[in-house]
Amino acid sequence: MLRSALAVGCATALAVAGLAAAAPAGASELAPHHRMKTHAAPTATATGGNLSYSGGNVVTNPKIYVVYWGNQWGSGSTVTNDPSGEAALQLNFFQHAYGSGDTWSNSQTQYCQGVAVGTTQCNGAGTAVGHPSSNPVGGTWLDNSTKVARRPSDASIAAEAVRAAAHFGVSGDNVEVIVDLPHGVVPNGFKTQYCAWHDHTTTGSGADLPYTNMPYISDAGTSCGANFVATGSSGVDSATEGVTIVGGHEYAETLTDPAPSSGWVDGTGYETGDKCAWISSGQGASSIVSLNGTDFAVQSLWSNNFSGGAGGCVVSYSSASNQH
Repeated sequence: MLRSALAVGCATALAVAGLAAAAPAGASELAPHHRMKTHAAPTATATGGNLSYSGGNVVTNPKIYVVYWGNQWGSGSTVTNDPSGEAALQLNFFQHAYGSGDTWSNSQTQYCQGVAVGTTQCNGAGTAVGHPSSNPVGGTWLDNSTKVARRPSDASIAAEAVRAAAHFGVSGDNVEVIVDLPHGVVPNGFKTQYCAWHDHTTTGSGADLPYTNMPYISDAGTSCGANFVATGSSGVDSATEGVTIVGGHEYAETLTDPAPSSGWVDGTGYETGDKCAWISSGQGASSIVSLNGTDFAVQSLWSNNFSGGAGGCVVSYSSASNQH
């Protein structure tokens, strides 16, 4: 059965500098976010046309930082309570997303910043989205200083991203802080409305900070990617395919739109991952890909220059003339 694609959360207003305005981390609730919805949304690829530039920043030198939030993950400095093995799988996935051995996320390097608003083809102009030449993971942290509420607020997730950024000593649009929630924690809307979301907030010094709310994906089962790809591949656990499908979706959208929706979105507000999610057959179907010799389940990503500029979903991109 063809599973449906994602719809976007809501687009935030653009500030004068071209970045979407962010509520402070201590706000009672941060909304709207850019949500990766579950399988219930209609297919997005046929609407909105190509992505176009909205005037804000993209990620030119990607660095990923992961915080495992809550003492439910375990004591000490090591994750010990992870029944589906999500922490190790997620980390392994991002540690392999670099260089010539990663032709999956490389498709996003066609997008850029510093060009005219409305641009759809950078063609070497501006400053391009960066593609890491080595492992982009800058650090991990088990923050077990407190127990996470079963339904943490959006504001508390943003605040944890800010704490993690302070722990790592990072900020700015080249950073993605991923807040991993433990098994059994279900923020409002997870499983029924969305699988994960990304947004941005500000650090104590006022610097911009892109971050991702990453619930415990296998808790959602097939709603968020379990058994979505017929693997037939050793080393890929079909029950946890959603971890890398969803995580990759949020990573790609952070690269091209770190402050939603000031980067690259289509005419209806969809981002690069939204336009290609939950495709099960044909062009752009979710697949098992090799990243530097290790296999992972991923969804395709939108490429403006596919099919002579008509655009389409691709899982591999070596160049504009070599993609599929």
